[in-house]
Order: sequence, then structure tokens, then C-alpha cells
Amino acid sequence: MSLPLVSIVIPSYKAAHFEQCVKSAIGQTYPNIEIMVSDNCPTEDIKNVCARYPQVIYQRNPAKRDKNVMSAFYSGKGDLIKPLFDDDILHPFCIERMVATMNMDPEVQLVFSASQVINIDNERTETRRPYEASGSMPGRDMQRSMVLGMRNFVGEFSSIMCRRDRLWEIGPKRLFHYGSQDCTFGLADVAAYINLAGDGKVFYIDEELSYFRHDRRLESNSNPTSNPDFGYCFSDYIDLLVESEIAGVVSADELAIVRSTVDDVSARLSGLFPMVGRSQQRYHAHLATLG
Repeated sequence: MSLPLVSIVIPSYKAAHFEQCVKSAIGQTYPNIEIMVSDNCPTEDIKNVCARYPQVIYQRNPAKRDKNVMSAFYSGKGDLIKPLFDDDILHPFCIERMVATMNMDPEVQLVFSASQVINIDNERTETRRPYEASGSMPGRDMQRSMVLGMRNFVGEFSSIMCRRDRLWEIGPKRLFHYGSQDCTFGLADVAAYINLAGDGKVFYIDEELSYFRHDRRLESNSNPTSNPDFGYCFSDYIDLLVESEIAGVVSADELAIVRSTVDDVSARLSGLFPMVGRSQQRYHAHLATLG
């Protein structure tokens, strides 16, 4: 069996659970890995943790938020790239299982798995299992399901693995974009998954291989109180619908069918998030051009 090098790339800012995160990377059963940390923490806490683990390749990065994430993703030298965010945790078999899947079929561009949500106290709060069995799907089917259902069933970046060649083929300027839509401040993960899958395949592993830490007491992009751009997480779904129709992935009839959903989302959220109302207007303007 081939043992390609896997780069576990960790964009970091929050130090509170960082050591648990790093230990889960070091504790993988798969033998051929490199662990890359891109540190934007305002203190020396993350640097000090990394200094205790010679397996970790550490770099201080003044870039913030999405730029630090991008820098981490493109720093890996491995054939396969495994993102891991600074307070999430990997199951010990995560890399082993995902590499086996990638080796099984070269058309698979993106692998993701079932996952568990944990809180600040390491308590399990939610199991995320979008399918009842492992299997593959065309990347375009994944895209259609996500944009028409307005849901990210893949999960956060810590739940995926991708091929480095595909990552570089897309390039850092386009990874978080789809069509004319810039999803950097909202659904960057969804845009990245769509781009990474492309015309290839996506494989789902029905095993709990990652643990995503979510708690409203934590500073996190998934918490509205700590993320000023949270509204883009909703408006981007509307814009991605339009871009998917333009790309021919979603039909004009399918775009029209979700009109009531788009209008309902806008009615509920545009008062809080003006960008949702703007995306609704763009959606209706595009529908009008389709006749």
C-alpha cells in the first residue's frame, strides 16, 4: 500500500485548546505525516506549545483570519493536505482512513467523514452523520445538494482531506471564490469544497473521524457575536445558487423552485444582515433574465 506524505496544516489563533489539537495530530496511526502550524496568536502561547513538540514545523504568520488560513493550506509539502483548526481534534485513525480512501480511487478529490461537535469542556453535544453508509458521489452532485438545500453537510475544514495538486491547480486567489462570488467572509468552506471536488468525485466515510469544537463562550467564526461577517454565511448560499445556475450545475427550473426558500430567508434575516437582502435582489434579477 502506498504511503503518500500527508501535511496536517493548522492555521492557529486561539491558544486555549491548541495543545489538545496538536496532540491529536501527533497521535495519528498513519506514519508519513508532517505537521505545519501557522501561528497568528497575539501571545507566545502557541509558539511555546510547539516548542515542546519537535515533530511540529512552526511558522509565525502576521497574516490574519482568511489569509492565515490560506497560508497554512498552501504551506504543506505533502501529496495530501489535511486541514485542522486550532481547537478541533482528530481521531487517531483519521489520516489512515482518509489516505486509504484516496488511494482506492484517483478520481476522488475530496474526502470527508462523520464528525462530532464538542463544547469547551470536551463534552459531546451533536453527532453529524449526513449519510448512513460510506460511499462516493460526483462532485457536482455534492454541489447541487449543498446549494439547493442551503446546507453544508460536509462540515468544517477539519473534517476534510484533499489532494495538493488540485489545491494548487485552483490557486490561492480562487479557492474561496466560485464564479463571480467571493465567499471569503462567509461560506469559504463551501466554495472551497465545490472547487476542490470539481468534476471529480467526493467520498464520505461513515466513521467519526474529527471533533469540531463549538461553544458560544468561545471566540469563533461560527458564533454570531464574535464574527462581524456572520451574515455572509446566509447571503452566500443565495449567491452560490445563482452562480451554480450560470455554471450549468443547477437548472433554471431548479433555481425558480427555491424562490420561496430564498424569500423566507431574506424576510427573516435581512433586517439583521443587509447583505442577505442584496443577495435576494440579485437572485430575483437573475431569475428575470431567465424568463
